[in-house]
This record gives sequence, C-alpha cells and structure tokens, in this order.
Amino acid sequence: MRLLGFIIVCLTGGLLLYGTGDLPNWGDPNSPASLHLSDDYIEHAVEETQVPNLVTAVLADYRGFDTMFETAVVFTAGLACFLLLRDFRPKKDHYYRHVPTGVVLHFKDSTRLLKTGNEFEAVDKDWVPSDTIIKTVCRILIPFIQIYAIYVVAHGDYSPGGGFQGGVIFGSSFILLAISYNLKTLMKRITEKFLGIFSAVGVLIYVGIGVIAMVMGGNFLDYSKLAPLVPMDPGHIRALGMLGVEIGVGIAVMAVMAIIYINIVSEGRHDEGL
Repeated sequence: MRLLGFIIVCLTGGLLLYGTGDLPNWGDPNSPASLHLSDDYIEHAVEETQVPNLVTAVLADYRGFDTMFETAVVFTAGLACFLLLRDFRPKKDHYYRHVPTGVVLHFKDSTRLLKTGNEFEAVDKDWVPSDTIIKTVCRILIPFIQIYAIYVVAHGDYSPGGGFQGGVIFGSSFILLAISYNLKTLMKRITEKFLGIFSAVGVLIYVGIGVIAMVMGGNFLDYSKLAPLVPMDPGHIRALGMLGVEIGVGIAVMAVMAIIYINIVSEGRHDEGL
C-alpha cells in the first residue's frame, strides 16, 4: 500500500513539473498577467472596490471564489489531519507534579485521577522542570499576540495583513501556550469541539456573505448588494463585506492551525505534547 502511494505521488509530481513548462518565466514582463491583469488592477482596484490595499482587493474581490476555495482547502486539511491522526483509545498512565515539592507522581491506573490546582498539576511523561519565568512571560505576551492578530485581520483592507495572516498569528498564541505550559493546559481552554465548530464556522461566514449577496439580488460575493442591510456610506459597503470575509478566513485558519498542532504533537491522543 505504501509502495502504491509512493508511485502515485511520484507520478502526480512528475505531471505537475511537466505542466510548469507551459508557464511564463518568473518575472516575465511580457506574460499575460503583466500585460493585462496587473495594469487593470492597479488602475481601477481602489475605484471599483473602495479598498486601498491592492492585495486584499484582489484576494477578497476579484479572486473571491479562489480565496473561498483556499479557505475550504485549509478546513479540509484540518479535517483530514483529525481523521487520520485522532486516537480515541483511553490513556493508561497519568503523571502529576506536586507543586510545593516538585515530586512527580506516576499513576498506572487510568481510573485514578488527581484534582489539579495549586497543589498538583498534570505533566507529560517527558516532563521538564517547570520554569516560572517562561510561563509568566508567555502568559503576559499571549494576550498582546492575540490583540495584534485581531488588528491584522481588522486592518487587512487598509494595510498589509488579512485573514490568513491574522489567523496564523492567533493560532500561534495557542501553540505558545501549549509549549510554555503543556498540552493539557491548552485543551482546557480550547476543546476539541470548540476547534471543530470554529473551523467550519469560518468557512460558513465566507460562504454566507456570498449567499446573502445573492439573496439581495446580486451575484455571489457582490458586496455592493449588502448596502440595504448596513446603515452606512454605500461606498464603504464593499470594504465592510471584505472585512467579514477576512474574519471568516481568520477564524478558520486559527482553528485549523490548533487542530493540526494538537493532533501531530500528541499523536492524536490529545493528552501529551511537546
């Protein structure tokens, strides 16, 4: 089975490499994109989309379908990672650290659990000494990282950034929490159900905005048709619609990043990580 998969991957890779021969050279000023699309975007993007950030105008408006399916691909990747790696077998051993003394307790009875708190904390079997400085610094930094992620998403239509970048930054804050403390601490704050729902909600927000535009009599992702629903300047409706799209992308990317990290580092057990 592995040999068959290896052959399929090699054949697919060979076909993709063969297809690159028909692509224009990198940076070719005479390529179709440089002669037609780029000039049109640069000259008319701000006027047509009311968005000063050209990259966001292209990704969320001119190429809205493409970006929507990219978000769907991210969601599918997280779902595939969950289905392939998730292991629902019960954990046999449990490790706890007595906080005042630093003594580590190992319970081989899966039914015997200790209440964690100020006296005991759950640790991984590959436990390293608890570092108060690292934990404190990370606990202070994580809220600022998350605020910055929200800023990147919210200002994606006016400055460099957007849903993909903001989602990655927000997801990295969860990973930092798991690394500085342990995976159990992260799983107490963002459950498996939470991540699964949010990864799907992000895609649904993107698709939902497009469907609402159709219900209002326009084309899919025709943001200008949202004007009757929002009491503000019609010239900014398109930018507001793109902001909703960026929020959906950010939510999906954030949740999928956490899903992939948790399943990889814990081998699908959701009990121990790095």
